[in-house]
Amino acid sequence: MARTSTASPSRTHVPLGSLTQPGARAGASCRACGSDRVTRIAMNLTDGSPVEFTSCHRCEHRTWAEQGSTGALPVDRVLDKTRKV
Repeated sequence: MARTSTASPSRTHVPLGSLTQPGARAGASCRACGSDRVTRIAMNLTDGSPVEFTSCHRCEHRTWAEQGSTGALPVDRVLDKTRKV
């Protein structure tokens, strides 16, 4: 018996990214060593602040930054923003 596709013909295929592929991390680099081998995650903290967490695979430097900002947030400030009131 032949199977038929249930996928909609109007959908376009979007390949899944990978943290190990350079194209998946375009523009991200470590603030300490400049390496492009980083993981960057965008999230909202408990107080609603949008931030980006960046972790370097080369030197293991970690940075928190408010989205759209060029400056890093100190870890104690991040912890303050994650406390439940």
